[in-house]
Amino acid sequence: MKVVLFCGGQGLRLRESSDVLPKPMTRIGYRPILWHVMRYYAHYGHSDFVLCLGYRADVIKDYFLHYDEAVSNDFVLSPGRQVEHLRTDIADWRITFADTGARTLIGQRLLRVRNHLAGEDMFLATYGDCLTDVPLDQVIEQFRASGRVGAFISVPAKGYPFHLVEFGADDRVTGVRDPVDAGLRINGGYFVFRPEIFDYIKPGEELVEEPFRRLISEGQLLAVRHDGYWAPMDTLRDVHRLEAEAESGRPPWAPWLAQAGGAAS
Repeated sequence: MKVVLFCGGQGLRLRESSDVLPKPMTRIGYRPILWHVMRYYAHYGHSDFVLCLGYRADVIKDYFLHYDEAVSNDFVLSPGRQVEHLRTDIADWRITFADTGARTLIGQRLLRVRNHLAGEDMFLATYGDCLTDVPLDQVIEQFRASGRVGAFISVPAKGYPFHLVEFGADDRVTGVRDPVDAGLRINGGYFVFRPEIFDYIKPGEELVEEPFRRLISEGQLLAVRHDGYWAPMDTLRDVHRLEAEAESGRPPWAPWLAQAGGAAS
């Protein structure tokens, strides 16, 4: 199943690191967060990627054109500087690099790569800056059984320093609640779609606004609840937290490490 990755944003809230790098190329350990997202999908057997490029597309292209397996994998260096890789990351990956514009909305980026998804009965999609441990195979099976056009994982609205305010008459405050305690959930940004999604997106529209409203009105949108690990990379504080988790050797978003018995990349 093909995987569409929206990785054309500038990362304005990561200004210290995004003046030169596109946001998905912010490093977590030895590799950019985009690699970690792709490695997650590859772990579940989905390694045919379509990258929707935009801001500093050249940086992402150059990274993969000159990818060095030895940076984050064990290898043997023999006389004559012959390198024998003991493990590889992306040898079986197929990556389509599609320039979808520097300021294009997500919905329009998806429309612009429609031709790369021809023949697919379903496809996966996500942003290039969010990590999770959601069991992807279960999400896909739940979506397949639902018969709906689109699905996304829904996660608790935790980690935000804001509280919900409840009002009574005359704007009298009747309560202040934490979003998690209130049972609020948000879109986790990991999607599964059928090709019919393209019939719901009109020119100039954002993906999760007008198209999702149309899906909802027809009962064609599924939310898969996930209460496990989920972490966006929106601020420098998020970057530091993810780096600390990577340094632990067993970051929660990396199921392939448990299988391989290696340390985090």
